Amino acid sequence: MQDFIKINDSDNVIVALNSITTGTELTVPVEDGEITVTAQEEIPAGHKMAIREIPADGEIIKYGFRIGNAKEDIHKGQWIHTHNIKTALGDLLDYTYEPACVPQEEKEEATFWGFERKDGKVGVRNEIWIIPTVGCVNNVATAIAREAKAYVEGNVEDVIAFPHPYGCSQMGDDQEHTRTILADLINHPNAGGVLVLGLGCENSNIDELKRYIGEYDPERVRFLVAQECEDEMAEGIKVCKELIAYAKGFSRSEVGTSKLIVGMKCGGSDGLSGITANPLVGRFSDMLTARKGTTILTEVPEMFGAETILMNRCETKALFEKTVQMINDFKNYFKSHNQTIYENPSPGNKKGGISTLEDKSLGCTQKSGSSYVKGVLDYGETVKTPGLNLLSAPGNDLVAATALAAAGAQIVLFTTGRGTPFASPVPTVKIATNSALAGKKSNWIDFNAGVLAEDADMEETAQEFFDYILEVASGRRVCSEEAGFHDMAIFKQGVTL
Repeated sequence: MQDFIKINDSDNVIVALNSITTGTELTVPVEDGEITVTAQEEIPAGHKMAIREIPADGEIIKYGFRIGNAKEDIHKGQWIHTHNIKTALGDLLDYTYEPACVPQEEKEEATFWGFERKDGKVGVRNEIWIIPTVGCVNNVATAIAREAKAYVEGNVEDVIAFPHPYGCSQMGDDQEHTRTILADLINHPNAGGVLVLGLGCENSNIDELKRYIGEYDPERVRFLVAQECEDEMAEGIKVCKELIAYAKGFSRSEVGTSKLIVGMKCGGSDGLSGITANPLVGRFSDMLTARKGTTILTEVPEMFGAETILMNRCETKALFEKTVQMINDFKNYFKSHNQTIYENPSPGNKKGGISTLEDKSLGCTQKSGSSYVKGVLDYGETVKTPGLNLLSAPGNDLVAATALAAAGAQIVLFTTGRGTPFASPVPTVKIATNSALAGKKSNWIDFNAGVLAEDADMEETAQEFFDYILEVASGRRVCSEEAGFHDMAIFKQGVTL
C-alpha cells in the first residue's frame, strides 16, 4: 500500500494515505516524469502536502481544480491545511452553460426483490409507519408503535413512528414544507400501511394534510384524531392491527432496477472521502442509471465550489438554469440570515484533512458519478425523471437524508470518514472512507470503501457494492435497522409562533 495519492495530474498537492513523518522522501509522479519531495513536517493521514512551491495567493490544486489560495508562501514538502489556505469563493456568481458530458451507454436492467404497490411504485421494505401531524402527539405515536410491534406477522417487517417537532406554530414556507414532507412519507412505497395520527387543533391537521396527500388507498392509509376518541392508544393499536393484516398480503417479487431510487449523502467527511467512498458511490450511480434506475444527490451548500461541474452535466439548458437557481437560492438563504456562505467545513471535517469548502465540495460531488443530470428537484418534490437528479436541501445529515426519502428514495447511501449511528426513514447504508473506521465501528458501518486506499480495484469493488445494494433492496438489513434506529427531520427556516 502506498503512503500517498496524487489524484489528478495537474495537482500541486498529494494526499497522505498514512501519516508521513518529517524527513520522509517521496517519489511523486508528475507530467514529465517523477520528482522527489521531502516532508518538511508531519503530514497526518488524509491531509495534503505541497509538491511544488506555491507563492502567497497562489492557487492550490486538488482533483484538478482550485480548492483555495495560499495565505502565505508554501514550500515543497509542507503541510497544507487551514493555517495556510483560504477559500477563493465569492458570493453570487454568473454562470455560463458549457455542456461537458458524454452520453451514457445503456445496460440491461438488473433486478431485485421488492414489494409492488397498487400505484405501481415498489418498496424495498414492508413496514407500518405512524406519521404524527404535529409534535404534540409524538409520544403517543411512539407508544403505539412500541405496543403494535407485538402484532407484526407475515411479510410485515416492523412498525415505526416518525416523531417531529412541527405541524403547528409555523408560517409560510415552514408550514408548507412540513405538510409536503409528511405527505411524501405517507405516500412512500416502503410503508405497506400508514397511520396518520393527528391531535385535532393543529394547523397541519388531517383535513388540511389530505390536500397534500392526494389520492390514496383507504386500506393502506388510515387516520386517527386523538381529541376525537376516548382512548387514542387503544384505538391506535387497533388500527395498526388492521394495517398489519392488510400489509401482510404483500410479498416480494422480482422487479427491474428501473423501479429503484437511491439517495446519496455524506457526513463527517475526511480527507479520503473524495478518494474512496464518494467515488465508489459515484460509480454506483453511473451503474444504476445506466440500468434505468434513479439516483438523487443533495446537500446544496456542499456543492458550492464544484457547482459548475454539475451545471455543465445538465442534459438541457433548462436544467442548467434550474441548477443555477437552486445554488443561488441557497446562497441568498444564507445572506438573508446574515450568515457567511462559506462557513464550512466542520471541525470533524478539518480534523480529517478537509481545509476549505471547495476541498469538501469537490470531494462531495464525486458521489454524482459522470452521467447527465436528468432532473432538478425543489425541497419536498418527488422524482419524476429516471437518472441522476439534484435535490435542493441543506447539508444537515438528518434533514438531507429525510429529504431524499421524501423525494422517493427507497435507500439512502451515506458516506462517512468519522462515523455516525443515525438513520433516516429508509434503510441508510453507511459507507466508511477508511478501514480504521470500518474496523472500529462495525456496529455502524455497512460497507468499507477504505479498501480502495489499500490497492483494491475500483471496478471489482464497485460491482461488489452494486450487488450489496441490490441485496439491501431485496431485504438485507443494514446496521441502523438492526439497532432499531429510524430518524426524520424537517427543514425549518422561519419564525416559530
